[in-house]
Formats: sequence, structure tokens, C-alpha cells
Amino acid sequence: MTEHVHHAAQQRSSRKAPQYPITRTAIAAGAAMLCFASGMAAANGNAVAVAVAAIDPVALAAAEAPAVAAEASGEAQAAVAGTSAAAVVSDGDVVGTMAGAVHIRGKALNGATKAKLRLEEVPGGVSVVSAEQVEKGRVFTSEDVLAFQPGVYAQAAGGTDGIKISIRGSAINRGTNFFRSGTLFLFDGLPVTGPGGTPYELFEPLGLSRTEILRGANAFDQGALMLGGAINYVTRTGHDAAAFEARVEAGSFGYKKVSVSSGQVIGNWDYYVQAIASERDGYQTLSSGESRAFIGNLGYKFGPDVETRFYFRYRKTDNYQPGALTVAQVEQDPRQANPTSVAQDAHRNQPGSRWLANKTLWNIDGDSSLEFGAVIHDYPIDQQLGVNVGSWGFTDLSFSLNYQRRETLFGLRSETKLGALSTSHNNHGWLDTRVRIPSGATAGLPVGTLIRRAEYDGEDHILHAGNDLEIARDLWLTTGVSGVKTKRFTEVVYPVVNEPYARSTTALAPRAGLRYTFPNEVQVFGNVSRSIEPPNSWAFLTTPPAFTTGPATGLSRHGLDLKDQTANTFELGTRGAAYGSNWSLSVYRSYVKNELLSVEVVPATATTAAATAESNATPTIHQGIEAGLESRLWDGGANGTLAARQSFTLNDFYFRGDSRFGRNTLPGIPKRFYQGELSYEHPSGFYGGLSVQAASRIDVDYANSFRTHGYGIVNASFGYEHPTQGWKLFVDLRNLADKHYVSSVSPAYNDAGTDQRRSAPGEGFAVYSGLQYAFK
Repeated sequence: MTEHVHHAAQQRSSRKAPQYPITRTAIAAGAAMLCFASGMAAANGNAVAVAVAAIDPVALAAAEAPAVAAEASGEAQAAVAGTSAAAVVSDGDVVGTMAGAVHIRGKALNGATKAKLRLEEVPGGVSVVSAEQVEKGRVFTSEDVLAFQPGVYAQAAGGTDGIKISIRGSAINRGTNFFRSGTLFLFDGLPVTGPGGTPYELFEPLGLSRTEILRGANAFDQGALMLGGAINYVTRTGHDAAAFEARVEAGSFGYKKVSVSSGQVIGNWDYYVQAIASERDGYQTLSSGESRAFIGNLGYKFGPDVETRFYFRYRKTDNYQPGALTVAQVEQDPRQANPTSVAQDAHRNQPGSRWLANKTLWNIDGDSSLEFGAVIHDYPIDQQLGVNVGSWGFTDLSFSLNYQRRETLFGLRSETKLGALSTSHNNHGWLDTRVRIPSGATAGLPVGTLIRRAEYDGEDHILHAGNDLEIARDLWLTTGVSGVKTKRFTEVVYPVVNEPYARSTTALAPRAGLRYTFPNEVQVFGNVSRSIEPPNSWAFLTTPPAFTTGPATGLSRHGLDLKDQTANTFELGTRGAAYGSNWSLSVYRSYVKNELLSVEVVPATATTAAATAESNATPTIHQGIEAGLESRLWDGGANGTLAARQSFTLNDFYFRGDSRFGRNTLPGIPKRFYQGELSYEHPSGFYGGLSVQAASRIDVDYANSFRTHGYGIVNASFGYEHPTQGWKLFVDLRNLADKHYVSSVSPAYNDAGTDQRRSAPGEGFAVYSGLQYAFK
């Protein structure tokens, strides 16, 4: 079995193990970062190994024995498991499985490092976030998890837990409290996203081992065909959790969060459980909220080749909605709420969403594996906005099947991956609209009267096949094709039954890429791909009261006959490690047709909810730069280390000659977004850092008639982690200058140069602290 190793190890034959410094943070400018990266391909390999080995024990082992690494049996001294395959070290011992640790030269690797090695096989933009790094400070929302990730715009609004997430311009038109679109979200490789999009209430950021981000079509092997790619949140298991861990966070604006967890391995079983409670008064008026969550998984090994794991997530939330403000209101007093939202006492309640899943792995032999997954996801929502109460109910069923095989084809090393992903609404999704305030258009009706019931159905079925082939030494060709079939159905069944709307589409999405790794571990890559995104199942039905074919139906047969959004994307990039630094750089251009854009067509009033409509845009361009750099600036040994990390994203999205808007910029996110941090760590356990976040102006409508102002904020943090006793504490200082700025925009069609309520403020000056204790 020693000759059968994971594909990642095969690809690194006769080369040094990749270098990943333990600590990375940042402060250099974006231009200098790109110049630095461009020169690394010519760097001397031995010098690189020595420089990085000084800060990475894995690289040190490789640098000390290059001849052994080159001549080992099967050319495989570094054997690293993928997500669902065993890892084998040189003595033939199996040391890793679906949830276990892996080793290189006897050195244990955590899940984040293991994932980085595996994702280096993707010829495109990817990144991995270690929970260990995130938990050095406040962990409130996914904004804290996704910080410093190139290409990712993740911003909270007004101190609430609703955030806007956009990757390569996906869901650029969404606000912070919508179902998320344009990106496939997964827990542990299994889908949360369904035909209706992605409800956000289950995304509790504690309890994670790591987060994997695969931008655009680089998420092909996950079954993702959306413009934004995929984000995979990986939960801890008994293999990487403490037997007991407690964490408490508290801070400004009444923020409190408590977590208790436990994980262990007991014979062939392992488990992980976590309970979390949080609440806040909120930065803005009417932004208070609370949540209760439970996370757990249970794994069992039937033998060396078969294992299974059950997952469960539950979370209930109740969040008040402060609503959008004008830019002037944000700059004058960002803590105020939209007067309409105050009059409505607007809030959104998720009475309890559940996600139950199983994943079973069979290592058929040393070269092939089969993995099966199943998910049931139930997510009810009560939304009390305006004159009406909207009660949503969705239950999704998902199934996945993935087969992987390593072999030699025509004398060339090869890995083939075949997969299927199917998700559908079960027994109709539905929306009941009831009277909340007996006034306005519904005057005289008793509170709670049902005035409309709509039903939704949707199915997404994806088959994907891909292959990695080493066509020359260290030059790999990636090819693949996905087939997708989607179904959408919607109708209003009360007060009258209308003619239902139904559609079914099929499409193919091919992909091809190349990657070459130089002897000094510098990699260059490029790919061409196609993405396909169908409309959400609810998008074909207008939001009350803007019924386009009469108040009884609410169905638009003309304006909302939506087409699938498609995009052809070209990407070039590089990544590598040298002289104590890691970098990544991707440049891409997407030609998008029928982009799905949602616009508020009628604003909310004190007695009516806002009306929105989804539509297909004329052709658009999404292009940009995604750059990241992590550097060890100074190593003082017993005196500590100084490190830096930074990310820069250029978002250049615009119409390709629209009849009305010409080449206007697509509104919703800033064109330039930068995050950088300088940090210090001492061997005794003390750490501290200073960070900056800067963004350019954001257009708020498609006419580009009004913009927000750009901003820059400065944060600081420090803490102490005891080297042996399992406890740590931290203090986070956010927005030190109490800058008033817009963090998120819900775009409109044309505001004619006026400052309308489209903006949500970022949080002002705040102090957060936390204490965590764990023992094995």
C-alpha cells in the first residue's frame, strides 16, 4: 500500500514539500505585493527552501533531506490525504481518513494545511481560512471568517448578523438580509444552497475547523456552477477538537456570546457537539437580536476502508431590521434606523432551521474511492415587514455521489473525478402573506387574515466529470464538463388559483485549465470555464403589493419570464512561497449574459412593504484582480516574530453597451477593496496586531447617478494564549477613529442623482473581549 498515495503527493515528486508559515499577517501595499510575486518564479529553489524552512518545520524536514525526497519508493515521501481519501507516510502506515489528521515526514498537519495542499491542484483562485487564526479575536459572523480573502466582499450591516457576500460580483445586487445567491454554500462538502438560494441563519461561525473558498469555476469538483464558486465550511470532529472547551465573548452594544463544546475519539467512534447562545442590543436603533444554535457530528469507522459520519445543525434567530439609510444619514448619525422600519417595528424571525446530513466514504482500493452524501434541510422564516406578515416554509432534499480514481493513462499520471449533485424542494415551498396592520390597502381586515398563498417548486440536478493529466513533468492539464438540468414552478393558490408558471432547462458547462509548478514551488496557472446560474424558485413571483397581473395572482407573465444567467470566464494567475512569504494572484474576465439583477421598484412606506423585481440584464462584464500576500517580516527567535498579511481586490463590473445605461458600472460593491494587518507574536503566548480596511466609493443605482464615499478604518487587537494550559484571552478594538461609513448597498434602478435610502452603515468604534479554555 506504500506505493498508493494521494494525487497531491504524486504531483510533488522530486520537489520540496510546500512551505506554509505558521503565522501570516500584513501591511505592504498592493502594487508592491504584485511586483514581489512576479519575481518569485526566477528565485533559486535551494535558497527558497532554506529561507522558508526557518519558519516551517515541514519545510525544514524537506530541506534537510532533498535526496531522500527525490528517490523515495514511488516518489512519495509526502503523502497527504484529500477530503475523503487516506494518507500514507513512507513507512506505509495509514494516518489519516475522512476526518483525521495527516502527516508529512512524521509531522502532524492540521486540516487547514491539508486542505491547502489539496487545493493547490486547482488551476485557479482558491484559499483556506484556519479557524485557529479567526478565533484569536471576535467571531460574530462570517464577516470575521472571510476577512483578508482576495476576491471576497463580506460585510455586515449596522452590527447585525446579516451580511452581504459577493465573490467576483456574484449577488452584487443583493442586500444583507436576502437569501444569498450566486455562490454554492456547503457544510462539510454537502450543500446548504437549494433552488431558492441560501438562507443565512445556519451560518454560525464558531465550531469550524477551516473554511475553503473556491472562486468561480474553480469550485467545479464541488458541483458548483455559479459565478461566485463555492464556500465550504468544515466542522470540527472528534479528531481535531478538545474534550471540553468553553468560550465567552462580550463587548460594545450589548454583545454577548457563550459557547460550550466537546469532541473525542472513542474506539471506532468519534463525536463533536457544541451549543452556542448569543444576543446583542445592536449598533443601530432596531438592530437587536439573539440566536441559539447546536452543532454536532458523529463518525464511525467500520474498518480501514469504510467510514460514515452524521451531521446536525440547528439554529434559531430573531433579528430586528433597522432598514436602509441615505448616505447623508449614515455620515451624520449611523446609529439611527430607517423611520419606516421603526414604524413597522420590522423584524425577521427564523423559528428554527435544521440541517441533517450523512456522508459515507468507501476507499475501494489504494487508487480509488467512492463517497455518498445525503441532506435534509428545513428552514422556516417569519418576516414582519410593513402591512403584512410573510411566513415562508422550505424543505430541501439533497444527494451527492463522488467517485475518484488515480491511475496511469497512456503512460501519464492521471486522476479522474466523477460526481453528481441533486437538490430539490420537498412538497412545495410556500409563502403565506397575512395582514399585520389593519390599515392602508387592507383596511378593515382582521390582523392575521390570509390574503395570499404562493407555492414554489424547484430542482437542480448536476452531473460533472473532470480529469487531471500530467502531460509533461510538473505540467498538468485539467479538463471537465458539467451537465445541469433545472426545474422551476410557481403559482398563487389563494385567494384564486392562477395559471402556474413552469420551466425546465438543460445546459452544459465545460472547463479546461493548465498549471505548471517550477522547481522552487512557484506555480502558474490558467483556465477557461463556463458558469450557469438559474433564477431562484421564488424570483418568478413579484413581491406584494406590486402585482403585475392583478392582486389575486401576483404573477408576471412578461417581466419575470427569466432566463438562466451564463458566463464565460478566462483566468490567469500564480501562487507560491519564497523568502518567508506566500502569495496568490488571479486575474480574470467574465463575459456574462442574462445577469440576474434584483431591483427595488416600489419603496416601502409605513403601511406597505417594498416591492422588488428580478430581471435579466443586457450583457455585462465582470473582471478583476484578486491578490493576497502573507509574509514573515522579522524572526527574532526568543524575542518573537513580526508578520504581515494583506489582500487586494479589484472589482471592475459594467454593462457592455446597454441601450439605456451604456457602459455604466454595476452598483452594489466597491471597485477597490483592501485589507492589511501587521502582527507580532511572542513565544510566551502574547500576540497583538494593527489592521486597516479601505474601500472605494460604491454606486447605488444602475444609472450611476449617486455614490457613497470611500472610507478607511483602523482596528487593533491583542491577546494571550498560554502555551500549555489551554486557555487564551483577547481584546478587539474595532474602528478606532469611529469612522462613519457605508458598508453595504442595496442597489436601485435609477435614483436620478438623489440620495435615497439604499445604504447600511458599518459599525462604529467598539470594544470586544473574550476568554476561552480547553483541555484534552
